[in-house]
Amino acid sequence: MIPALLVLSLLPGLLAFPSVARAQAAGPGVEAVAPALEHQAEGEGGETELPPVWMVSFFIVMLLSIAIFPLTPAHRWWESNWNRLLVAVVVGLYPGVYYIFHDIHALEHTLLTEYVPFIALLGSLFVIAGGIRLTGDLKANPAVNAAFIGIGALLASVIGTTGASMLLIRPLLETNRERKYKVHTVIFFIFLVSNIGGCLLPIGDPPLFLGYLAGIPFFWTLNLWHIWLPAVFLVLGLYYILDHRYYRKEAPGAIAWDATNIEPLRIRGSVNFLWLMGVVAAVIFMNESSPVPLFRVMYMREATMGLMVILSYVTSPKGIREANKFTWAPIAEVAALFLGIFVTVIPALILLNLRGSELGVDTPFKFFWGTGTLSSFLDNAPTYFVFFKTAAGLAASGAVHGVELIGMRTDQVPVHFLEAISVGSVFLGAMTYIGNGPNFMVKAIAEEMGVRMPTFGGYMKWSLLVLLPVYLGISLVFFH
Repeated sequence: MIPALLVLSLLPGLLAFPSVARAQAAGPGVEAVAPALEHQAEGEGGETELPPVWMVSFFIVMLLSIAIFPLTPAHRWWESNWNRLLVAVVVGLYPGVYYIFHDIHALEHTLLTEYVPFIALLGSLFVIAGGIRLTGDLKANPAVNAAFIGIGALLASVIGTTGASMLLIRPLLETNRERKYKVHTVIFFIFLVSNIGGCLLPIGDPPLFLGYLAGIPFFWTLNLWHIWLPAVFLVLGLYYILDHRYYRKEAPGAIAWDATNIEPLRIRGSVNFLWLMGVVAAVIFMNESSPVPLFRVMYMREATMGLMVILSYVTSPKGIREANKFTWAPIAEVAALFLGIFVTVIPALILLNLRGSELGVDTPFKFFWGTGTLSSFLDNAPTYFVFFKTAAGLAASGAVHGVELIGMRTDQVPVHFLEAISVGSVFLGAMTYIGNGPNFMVKAIAEEMGVRMPTFGGYMKWSLLVLLPVYLGISLVFFH
């Protein structure tokens, strides 16, 4: 599996190798989005160049493949990450060749400054968190499970949604190993830890980091606490009620066994928290705006993340990853599927960038649902950028009056629009498995540990039933 992961990680670099030297230093799929989309919007001589609308169909096929293959007789074939990679390459072949001949820079930006750093960030957090083990066994009741998820929601803003997800999903599942009903626990974990929780700091979720690099003050997102808090409490409260109902259905023997196997939690491999913070520091300080020239060198950030992974392997207690049942399969699945997603989504993002202002989005309510709906299916970082630029354009044109503007560079964005864009892009990433990077990874780990997770459509049934009413209420209260 390690060779497979290496091939997946190196493939984009090999495809775009002839012009690597021309690429600029960029962060993990966020600060490079703006120049990438702006370049994609211009053809030769500054002429606006639109891709054919029908090319969006490749992205749709990629989504349908993820949703449908697990339901067909070919589901066992689909479980191989090599076969997932094959589908991603086949579906993305035409868009890739199209941009090689029409706009090689668009493909380079996508592969070199978005996909590679994206996998590097997720992979480093995944591997380092795999060196931390919470030993012991708590009573797997609704209160303990809710506490696990609530702590994860808090951590998500500090070490990122990926870091918090990778740190806590295994111990949560191990605590619940005696229970029969636990699919809902993983789903709510994705809702809160992998998405909603990462709303309070720019390092929590890629879209917010993009705003920070565009001039939004680092701690401005803390102002979103009054939206974050009711969302967390509402969803966590729904989980507690639902888990209590499922808990009553558990076999008495399983509950008794759980009660007799309680041990206090102990942390092994705590040195890995230092390496996690090293990854977070690299994300914050190593970018094209850094005052330190070395930190602006291409892939310096990813090299630092790789160093943190090596240090994790060297310093982690022996056998800890084996005890965690650590394998490369979950990150390999994410790498394979998101390669196809990143390539096939290029036409959709360019069309949005060029025609986003024509969507009629001019109120916080519309910004919330516009950003959120697209962030459910597209990469939420460039989606954030499109609506960020739309809001800045409205302010510059004088279409909005008497509102507070924020931003330290060329773009001044109305605060009430920015709140809606930020919350929409982060919260609604939970609506599908592909809305945010950690979603698929948590699903893969859960399946690897014996939890039969719902399909793409099955997951959306949960998100529509649970999250849609919550988000509708939030939009009516805060963005009306």
